[in-house]
Amino acid sequence: MSGPEIIPFDWQRIWLGDAPPLFLLEIVFRTVVIFVWLLFLLRLTGKRGLAQLSALELVIVIALGSAAGDPLFYPEVPLLHAMLALALVVGFQRVLARLVVRSERVEAFMDGQPVELVRDGVFSMAALERANLSREDLFEKLRAQGVLQLGEVRRAYFEQDGHLTVFRHDADPPPGLPVAPPWDLEPPSVLDPDLPQQGFVACLDCGRVQQAAGLLPGCACGGLGGWTAATTDPLAGPGRAG
Repeated sequence: MSGPEIIPFDWQRIWLGDAPPLFLLEIVFRTVVIFVWLLFLLRLTGKRGLAQLSALELVIVIALGSAAGDPLFYPEVPLLHAMLALALVVGFQRVLARLVVRSERVEAFMDGQPVELVRDGVFSMAALERANLSREDLFEKLRAQGVLQLGEVRRAYFEQDGHLTVFRHDADPPPGLPVAPPWDLEPPSVLDPDLPQQGFVACLDCGRVQQAAGLLPGCACGGLGGWTAATTDPLAGPGRAG
């Protein structure tokens, strides 16, 4: 069964199609709904996939691609409808870009806020959850910046653009939880809680370091991962806690 005959250069079909002029208002409504829905979905996915584009820029790319694609291939899609949708998307982008500059609330909604992941060698699992990162994700990003152990890190912030900013000790960092080599390759050894320990130890659940002199207590974070030897240079071998 064939469809209706298409008359070449039918200007009514090319520009308006068979829809009534009031359908243009429906296009405005559809564009607003999809644009806001895309922003909402992208905010839910977090920043891991937005390291190169902001949420607003990614929405613009998707919306422009969708609005510009259909009229190129489907004769039943009028050009004027697509042109209106494209103009609306660009207009929304201009308005939101100005609002982001003028309003901190709008900027926080569109781009999110930085998250402090590490403070003085201790990382926060709650902060990692807010940033949609795992402990392994954090350690991978730290290793990419040359960090060997958490004692080197004074502060680490997960920025609005999805990058990790690290502030390190200038010299002689305290011992900390090793992040290199990757734990999947060489997991840190867990100290026996039933044996007395001496020296600096690091919590495997948060990285907190304390000096042991006897049996190991529980960590203030409440984690059950136990303790490992804190170190200043994990690549030089265990037990090098300066």
